[in-house]
Amino acid sequence: MLAMNYRGPFRVRADHKPDPVIEHPGDAIVRVTRSCICGSDLHLYHGLVPDTRVGTTFGHEFVGIVEEVGSQVTKLKVGDHVLVPFNVFCGSCFFCQKELYGNCHNTNPQASAVGGIYGYSHTAGGFDGGQAEFVRVPMADVGPTVIPADMDQDDAVLLTDALPTGYQAAEMGDISEGDTVVVFGAGPVGIFAAKSAWLFGAGRVIVVDHVDYRLDFVRRYAQCEVVNFREVDDMALHIKKMTDWLGADVCIDAVGCEAAGSAAQTITGVYTMMQAGSATALHWCINSVRKGGNVSIVGVYGPTFNAIPIGNALNKGLTMRMNQASVKRHLPRLIEHIQAGRIDPKQIITHRVPLEEVSDAYHLFSSKLDNCIKTVLIPPSANQVRAVASTANH
Repeated sequence: MLAMNYRGPFRVRADHKPDPVIEHPGDAIVRVTRSCICGSDLHLYHGLVPDTRVGTTFGHEFVGIVEEVGSQVTKLKVGDHVLVPFNVFCGSCFFCQKELYGNCHNTNPQASAVGGIYGYSHTAGGFDGGQAEFVRVPMADVGPTVIPADMDQDDAVLLTDALPTGYQAAEMGDISEGDTVVVFGAGPVGIFAAKSAWLFGAGRVIVVDHVDYRLDFVRRYAQCEVVNFREVDDMALHIKKMTDWLGADVCIDAVGCEAAGSAAQTITGVYTMMQAGSATALHWCINSVRKGGNVSIVGVYGPTFNAIPIGNALNKGLTMRMNQASVKRHLPRLIEHIQAGRIDPKQIITHRVPLEEVSDAYHLFSSKLDNCIKTVLIPPSANQVRAVASTANH
């Protein structure tokens, strides 16, 4: 099959690899019809995630058609069109029973924190991802969800990570009616966090970034105010000025370990890796939120440590919540929002690229070229599926 193949930092290519096979009676093989490149894939692409091995296939956001099921799979059948949450989880452990699917205890033997994630280095279990024609889906009765018949697969693929992560960012902010919410980062997750903040009752939403075309997009898409941090001297002071000197009620870090805006953080967190990424956005969250406010973190950081002003957080009495999104828990509510027209996820897709051109797609997304916000990869076999379906319909 054709699959994305990681060759080292800033080097990926489309390559032929052996087709995945059923390894356990609970597995399914899914023929991928859509796969996104996520902002956190760029952390892998840039060589910032430990134990990212040459030959790995990335891709934790994908939908596809069930091609084969193991003998113990009872809830899926061949031909089902499914969306597959980025979490690989068992559904039965202590953490899954609490719907903390991102912290499953049985799918990642390499860590005591995060559970398994498709295509996200051996620190997340070493599972191959969905930027390929086919992917093996373990525990197939637990994770995949059949896509509703009236749902566009471009909407469905954004339900596998980006939209639930943005939604959970707003949920963890514990937004009260009328709250002022500041979202740092205007990438796909930040855009969905801003949109979701209104669903939780926010009275004012402000998005901070330094990429003008993304700020223009989120201003229109999420009906929010925007700030280009390159145009202000002190980000935390600026937010306080905008909020009658109190600070925001809720601040959301939707950037993570490659945040720009501080030379010291970039040098120590990205170039020399003395800490687990640049924590600039997290600094701004802690220093911009009001006393007694809430900080929600969904931006990805590494497993070691970061230099952050934890004393400020203590003395301000902040509540800080963070986690990988528990995708499956959010799906019923988000599907309802999409079907009711309250949110249209596919609007953020700016580029649809053949899987054969995956190298160009990573370069375009990483370099923010051509006003790129979200890139979707389409495998050649996805077109074959559509052709077969079209022929059958005639």
